[in-house]
Amino acid sequence: MYHFIINPRACNGRSMKIWRKAERQLNRLGEDYEAHMTEKPGDGSRLARELTSGCREPRIIVVVGGDGTMNEVLDGLSFAGPVTLGYISAGSGNDLAKSLRLPKKPGKSLKKILNPKYHRQLDYGVISYGEESDHRRFMVSSGIGLDAAVCHDILATRTKRGMKKLPFGKGWYLILGIKQLLLARPVKGYILLDGVQKVEFNHLYFISAHIHPYEGGGFRFAPGADPCDGRLTVRVVHQDAKRKLVPILFGALRGSRKKYAGSRLYTCQEIEIHTERPMPVHADGESCMTQTDVQIRCIPHRIRMIV
Repeated sequence: MYHFIINPRACNGRSMKIWRKAERQLNRLGEDYEAHMTEKPGDGSRLARELTSGCREPRIIVVVGGDGTMNEVLDGLSFAGPVTLGYISAGSGNDLAKSLRLPKKPGKSLKKILNPKYHRQLDYGVISYGEESDHRRFMVSSGIGLDAAVCHDILATRTKRGMKKLPFGKGWYLILGIKQLLLARPVKGYILLDGVQKVEFNHLYFISAHIHPYEGGGFRFAPGADPCDGRLTVRVVHQDAKRKLVPILFGALRGSRKKYAGSRLYTCQEIEIHTERPMPVHADGESCMTQTDVQIRCIPHRIRMIV
């Protein structure tokens, strides 16, 4: 049996239209399935937990929504028994779908899921933060600083009257990125890689840890990230002049692999980050509030996914 978790509000209701077409196709083929609709934030995690907690039998869970819906489902999964994930991307950013090169047409994605030829054992990440050692899983990326401030701004903008019907893809990330860039202030801090290598910075703007190359609707801050290598790819951006950030950001927009001064790449299994002032934190674009200390680690080869 297939269990579909659908976010009917993703991409201004586009996901619901996609699901209706998929539902007709499933009924036409006589497939055995159950549909589970989310109604509010957190429902994706709750539904995934209910479907997998204590279950030793194989489960096939298909997410219909955006990267945020996938994040919730991942965060709620119990790996007590075999779990296989499928994804029909119906969001505005679709960074995961880009990374995995999933079909742009939902019908083709459903066909792959119903007749899978390939599965991949993907890594996922876990970010820990706060005095209570809260933690959250992430599929694509997590970060602190400017990129997280943009994610927080997008989440806030989505709730404003008159803005709910607007698509929030790469364009909005760019617009709000410019806004947050104007507001950004650098901070002193350091990173500790795999508990061994400590690197200090005087003018940190953001640090992003990646399982997949993309974030923010198509910005490639980690173009070489491999979701199956058991490691994080970490981008650290630090500059003494804000104007020097512009070519770094536009380079990521183009997916450039060019090396820029004030932008470093590291690979590790685990990273600890400390900043002298609280900064916004995100996991797959979802808010983890503001923090001064976070720990991010890679969990290797744990997600079985239809691709």
